[in-house]
Amino acid sequence: MFASFLPAEVRLLTHPASVDLAQRIERRVIGISLQKAASWQVATACVCQGNGVPVLLLHGFDSSLLEFRQILPLLTNHCQVWAIDLLGFGFTERVKGMPINPSSIKRHLYSFWQSAIAQPVTLIGASMGGAVALDFTLTHPECVSKLVLIDSVGFSGSFPLGRLLVAPFDWLAVEWLRYRKLAALNTVSALPNPDPILTDTIRCSLLHQQMPGWNQAIASFTQSGGYSELAPRIAQIRHSTLILWGESDDVLGTGDAERFRGAIAQSKLVWIQNSGHVPHLGQPKATVEQILAFLLSSCNPCHSQE
Repeated sequence: MFASFLPAEVRLLTHPASVDLAQRIERRVIGISLQKAASWQVATACVCQGNGVPVLLLHGFDSSLLEFRQILPLLTNHCQVWAIDLLGFGFTERVKGMPINPSSIKRHLYSFWQSAIAQPVTLIGASMGGAVALDFTLTHPECVSKLVLIDSVGFSGSFPLGRLLVAPFDWLAVEWLRYRKLAALNTVSALPNPDPILTDTIRCSLLHQQMPGWNQAIASFTQSGGYSELAPRIAQIRHSTLILWGESDDVLGTGDAERFRGAIAQSKLVWIQNSGHVPHLGQPKATVEQILAFLLSSCNPCHSQE
């Protein structure tokens, strides 16, 4: 059974990993206080599976926890795995009038950590989720044991020009995100023998866009500039950090991988072969092998590279 807050299109998912994870999504009401504002109550979409060392999965921009459908089952045999939909994203409730920006995302994440985990956790952030993990760690270092960055935003990939978007251009930019995915789905569906895995992948990437308030939240985050001011602070990270990077990343490129390795003192860079921007989908077994080896290691990476 699927939770009632999920869009009806969830029933169109076909891949077992997608269906299983979607059926496990629940919501927890998380209180969050923003500066000069009253407290808000946010129904927060999340999944928790497994036992052991806690890890928390943070998804990328305009995505949801469904992007971890391939690696979450592999991690649960060894860890207590949490996956959360960040404020303004995924299947987490969009509260009318609440700004979506790095500050509110961080406050919401801290409130979730306090309520659900309340012990040092390994943060695993993919793309924009990596920037969220870095920002959170810099503010709440006591909450984090280790960091895993997967093709992370931080040095690039943010929206510094987003502050300049005004109506109606903000709406046009947001609707383009929906259009390009719908166009891809229509193209694949029109083929004589559509690839069921590719079709399911596109449906997963579209599903959260059916949630109420999706376009307003994306516009709010884009207008905030995203994580464009994070880069100068990355060198302040003191936590042991694993940097995983797809060798063929066609979104952020590959140069930022070395920049992260150079900036974070206790870091290790591992290239994921035959993978693009999302190795946790393209090469899930190789990605999990590296994560588990890192979690079990007690030594500091010390700028190593593989």
